Parts: sequence; structure tokens; C-alpha cells
Amino acid sequence: MKKIIALLLSVAMVATLCGCGSSAGGGKKWIIATDTVFKPFEYTNENNEFVGIDVDILDAIAKDQGFDYELQSLGWDAAVAAIQSGQADGMIAGATITQERKDNGWQFSDGYFDATQTFVVAADSDITSFADLTGKNVAVKNATAGADFANSLKDTYGFTVSVFEDSPTMYQDVIMGNSAACVEDTPIMAASIKEGDLPLRIPDGMESEAAPYGFAIMNDNSKELLDMFNAGLSNIRHNGTYQEILDKYLK
Repeated sequence: MKKIIALLLSVAMVATLCGCGSSAGGGKKWIIATDTVFKPFEYTNENNEFVGIDVDILDAIAKDQGFDYELQSLGWDAAVAAIQSGQADGMIAGATITQERKDNGWQFSDGYFDATQTFVVAADSDITSFADLTGKNVAVKNATAGADFANSLKDTYGFTVSVFEDSPTMYQDVIMGNSAACVEDTPIMAASIKEGDLPLRIPDGMESEAAPYGFAIMNDNSKELLDMFNAGLSNIRHNGTYQEILDKYLK
């Protein structure tokens, strides 16, 4: 009898270690990469806590679906590299869903926020249209929808483009007068100007068409995570949690 009990205990221990029979997510801790400074979607607050719309949406979805995760704040380029190399299972960083990215192996969730990209100029700049950028330089962040937007217009309006790795450095290039404008996601730029008291402004009529942000994976091994994200996103939209998160950061 003791041998039978011991055997049953051993089986139970093995099941626990391998995650067999666990709740959604299979007992795995998913590694999710994100940006470092993309306010109000991910940033560090005055208490040195990592917060933001993306951070809260991910947490709410994980609780709804019952999976564990580790959020790694890496910066945009490093986050993309992490999921491309398999060092992370997914990425949430205000990543715009585009056909080009899909063609390059990105697999996206349902969209969770619609955003435009906008040109941004110094507060005292007289630039009011794309035509005013002729012969000038525009700062962009590497491999972003904003960079794509600028590159789609540069030949038509005759401006050059300089690439930066993060948003704060890009903003400073405009503030210092090295670039006439930069391109950023509109809600991020509006929040950064307001809360950082930046000497920048958003001209009317210099934004792109709206496109959705999506949670992204690049490996079929993470398909379960993508499915859970979609299911959880649907649930938090219906129970009001999603709108509460947006109101917390955008109102």
C-alpha cells in the first residue's frame, strides 16, 4: 500500500513539474518583450514602476486567461530582435499591424488600439505642411510605422530622413534644431509633449491614416499565447476593463 501511495505521489510531482493538467498557458511562463519609453503605452513612472496601456492590457489579459508571463523592457529594436531570435515568445510595444510586417513573418493579434502617425515640429517652427519640409531633414525611429510614413513621403516632398533608436533621442534632435521634424505615433507624441513639457507641437493635417496596434509573435510555438491574447482581449473589452485602462491613461 505504501508503495502505491509513493508511486502516486511521484506521478503527481512529475505532473506538477511539467505543467501537465495546469490551467490555460500550460504552466509555462511566457517571455514578452516591450519597448522602454513609449508613453503612455509603456514607460517608467515617478515611483520607478513600469506602467502604461500595453502593460495594463497584458496584465488584465493574463489574469483573464490564467497564464504567467515575464515582461522584459528592452527597447524597440532589441524587442524585435528578441522575438525574431526566439529569446522572447511575444511582443507588445505599440506595434502597428502592417502587411509588410506580416510578409516578414510577424503574426499579429486582433488590433487593440487604432493610432495615427504624425509629423512633429519645434514649438516655434513655421512648418505647417509637408511642402514646408522640402530641403530639410526629418528624424524617425528605426523600423517603425512612423519611419515608413516618412519614407513614403520623402521623395514627393524632397526631404531627407535620419534614423534613431529611441523616441527621446529623436525628439531632442528636433528640439536642438538638427532636424526640422520627427514622426511619432500621435497619442504617444501628445502625451510626451504634455507631460514632459517638450517645446514641440503637432501641426494639423500632417498625420497618416489610422492603423491598429497588435500583439505580435514570430514563431508558431507561440500560437497558444496569441490565441489567449485574442480571447482575453475580447473578454476585457466586454467586461469594461479595457475601457477603464484607456481612461486611466488618456483622459
